[in-house]
Amino acid sequence: MIRGPRAVATAVRKPDGEIAVRSKLLGGLYSARLRRVPLLRGVLVLWETLALGISALTWSSAVANDEVDEHGEAKPLGVAGWAFLALMLLVALAFFFAGPVAATAWLERRFPSPVVIAFEGVLRIGLLIGYIWLIGRSQEVARVFQYHAAEHMTISAFEHGRELSVQAIRRFPKEHPRCGTSFLLTVAVIAALAFILVGAEPLWWRFASRLALVPLIAGVAYEAIRFAGNRLDRPLVQALFSANIALQHLTTRPPDDAQIQVAVASLEAVLEEESAPLEGAPR
Repeated sequence: MIRGPRAVATAVRKPDGEIAVRSKLLGGLYSARLRRVPLLRGVLVLWETLALGISALTWSSAVANDEVDEHGEAKPLGVAGWAFLALMLLVALAFFFAGPVAATAWLERRFPSPVVIAFEGVLRIGLLIGYIWLIGRSQEVARVFQYHAAEHMTISAFEHGRELSVQAIRRFPKEHPRCGTSFLLTVAVIAALAFILVGAEPLWWRFASRLALVPLIAGVAYEAIRFAGNRLDRPLVQALFSANIALQHLTTRPPDDAQIQVAVASLEAVLEEESAPLEGAPR
């Protein structure tokens, strides 16, 4: 899946070997003026990433299992499906934000509050890295990570003005500075710093503040990545965001030629849908 300034496209390899592509122009919150408001746009990007990602996964699964209708669309998730996904999201937020609070609460009897919160932040970052490493050992997820790398390499080739051929695309790294993985790690790091400022006592406040501040932290993280993305030629920025690139060694795998072809089909569909020279590169 590749998103452009005004459009998004998803490509998937069908069981018969052909590539199915679905593209559309984006409206509503995806292109609203609210996306220009600092901090708020980070929350909107987080929401749209989840919404577009779930839609792409649902459709690609339906195509792979030959379960699309005559219009090439997948069966809608329905209320029950969306409710289940919302529940899973809440569980994930509780695990990554509230879990480290419970795991480090006993340390308050031995260390000052700032030290305890620092332990909490390190544990949260460790959970993120450990989770990515663990799921990456699955063959199915490893294949998803290959497609992830194919997207990065294809977008890099486009940004550098190269032809969208497999041979040309293979010259580019599988890591990309604007990857969503960078967003996740930046959120974890900014959370570690922000939670030191809000304090640790009482315990209920630690739990409540972690969950309540998620939107604000997401907004700050997005602004940090946006700021750095336009200044990657500066040594200090490169050093600060080197961990984001390093984490992508876990979330990407070298793709095969067929996977790169799927990524190219998605990018070409975005460019066709836009129907005009892009003001910025697809993300």
